[in-house]
Parts: sequence; structure tokens; C-alpha cells
Amino acid sequence: MTTRFQSAVPALALAAALGSALAMNIAPAQAGEKGAAQEKCYGVALAGKNDCAAGPGTTCAGTAKTDHQANAWKHVPAGTCTKTTSKTSPTGYGQLAAFEAKTAKSS
Repeated sequence: MTTRFQSAVPALALAAALGSALAMNIAPAQAGEKGAAQEKCYGVALAGKNDCAAGPGTTCAGTAKTDHQANAWKHVPAGTCTKTTSKTSPTGYGQLAAFEAKTAKSS
């Protein structure tokens, strides 16, 4: 019984080492994909889904009080912000800076 256990230990150690090496190779690629071609887009985040430091009334990620809050931003792929719909933006699309929200029109 000890012989089986002794031969299993090196195999488990090798599997753990390979798993760690593979995990280290994957993590930098994922981080680079998210940060490399992203921009802050104001007015497109949904309530509670904004990224960090959104302005007055928010402290960090997930603190936007309303959908499309004018001072709350979300990371989006570069070049897509001003093409993304925003119900509060004067242009109707996301903005690259915080803005004064337009007032809702009555029907």
C-alpha cells in the first residue's frame, strides 16, 4: 500500500506544477484584453453596474443609483462609446466625459 502512495505523490506534484504554469500563462492575456482597448463611457451603465469612481452619489463600482446615470461610467471597447445608446445623454449616446443629464419628456 505504501508503494502505491509513494508513486502517486510525484504524479500529483507534476500535475499541480503544470496546472499552475498554465494558469499563469492565461491570466496576463485576459488582463491585457480588458485594459488595452477600452475607454470610459459615461451614461451607459445600468444601476449598480458602473465601474469605479463614478462621481457624486457613487463611491465605486456597482454604486450607480439609476440606469444611464450621467456621472457613472462603464469600460467599453474603444470607439464604441459614442455609438452606445444612453437615455440621459443630450445626444442619445454615451459620452467620453460626465455630462448634465437631459430631463425626461412627458408623454
